[in-house]
Amino acid sequence: MRQVSKLVPLAALLAAGCATAPIMGDPAVEVAASAETRPVGTANEDAADDPAIWRNAENPAASLIVATDKKAGLYVYGLDGEVRDFLSGGLLNNVDLVELSDGTVLVGASERTNPATAKVALFTLDPDSGKLRRAATIDVGPGEGYGFCMGPGRGGADVMLYSPVKDGSLHGQALRWNGGEPVVETVFRHKLATQPEGCVVDPREGTLYVGEEMAGIWRFSMDGTPGELVAAVDNAMLVADVEGLAIAPEGESGGLLVASSQGDNAYAVFRLPGMEPVGRFRITAGAVGSAEETDGIDLELGDFGPEFPAGLFIAQDGMNEPAAQNFKLVRWDSVLEALGER
Repeated sequence: MRQVSKLVPLAALLAAGCATAPIMGDPAVEVAASAETRPVGTANEDAADDPAIWRNAENPAASLIVATDKKAGLYVYGLDGEVRDFLSGGLLNNVDLVELSDGTVLVGASERTNPATAKVALFTLDPDSGKLRRAATIDVGPGEGYGFCMGPGRGGADVMLYSPVKDGSLHGQALRWNGGEPVVETVFRHKLATQPEGCVVDPREGTLYVGEEMAGIWRFSMDGTPGELVAAVDNAMLVADVEGLAIAPEGESGGLLVASSQGDNAYAVFRLPGMEPVGRFRITAGAVGSAEETDGIDLELGDFGPEFPAGLFIAQDGMNEPAAQNFKLVRWDSVLEALGER
């Protein structure tokens, strides 16, 4: 009996160890970040969440980053990572921005202050000063606001607003800016089985990609056909949670789509339009620290000055100890080179 009493706890410990062992996906190449932002102001919390890039076409090195402290509001950073502005805005989760035809840089963020009602907070960004100004708050629908992204307008609208809600609902709203007096109309609804968050729109034809955290990446073509799961959580390319999504379009339909595979601190890259796996990468320590447990990401192609001459990839860093969370900036050409895409 004494032998049995010793073996049972050992077996239980082994089983517990197997149950809690982290899942690791396929191998990932390593890249180092070139810069990082100042930490967000909310310390000792899961606070930094999602970035959005505004590229200054006339002076690329003067481009700006808008990013959320989801406990407090919105930051504006320069490419040097220094704070240009902070606007207290409540519980803002995901953020995106577009430049409208009249030159307005419109910023939108999912608003979580009321968990019973999803909203989108709209702001304008002054490219010269880097200052944000609150513009409006848009009602989305019932449920807690969570994800958010923008895409090209359809049917006469200036821009589309897409809001994945925590209960699985997806809402698409057509927004007419009207010189700062926005009017919205809901034109798209869908329901996923479980919680979504990250989303991104292909700017060429408005295709919407949405990450269902425990299931994978969905694609909605906006032509009335049902959405399709185009990349499942398989513990190889994608390890749950599926978080931020970003896109690098090329030509009429090609390019790459990037997803934060948060479960194993990696980023999965797929080739468009067929979503064939290209490979995976991680952000390791170099000039600045590594990035882990990434929520939001963003990617913008083009010249961003001498530090980022061929595109900029930004990832939220969920483990930036001993400082508060922040965002890591990576040369996109270094990612492509590591993946063998150059």
